[in-house]
Order: sequence, then C-alpha cells, then structure tokens
Amino acid sequence: MEETMHNLQGYARTQDAAKYVGLSKSLLEKLRITGKGPRFYKLPGGAAVLYRMEDLDAWVMSGASTSTSEH
Repeated sequence: MEETMHNLQGYARTQDAAKYVGLSKSLLEKLRITGKGPRFYKLPGGAAVLYRMEDLDAWVMSGASTSTSEH
C-alpha cells in the first residue's frame, strides 16, 4: 500500500492533510463526519481516506474573509 501512495501525487492522508491546513487530525476527522470539512476520497475496500491537495486549498479559500464582522 505504501508504494501505491507514492504514485498518488497530489493526494494526502488525513494526518498530512490536517498538517497542511493547520488543524489537528482529530478535528479534520470530526469535520469529515459532520460534512463541514474538505472533500475527501475513500479508497475502495479499505479504510484509507485521501484528500486532494487542490480540494484542501479550495476548502481553506472558501473561508476567506475581508472583515471579522463577516462571521
């Protein structure tokens, strides 16, 4: 499986995705459960979850604001 992961450029496992967006792994997992996190992919027949880097970027940018009063 690890060798396969090297062929999936542009994807990250949960731990690496969490680091990339500046969250803890557990918070990213909770956001995945509630549907409030970034788009993810579950590998067929397994428990492995992958995130595309461009989906992580888009999710982060979707929270962009110009004022704290926008929230």
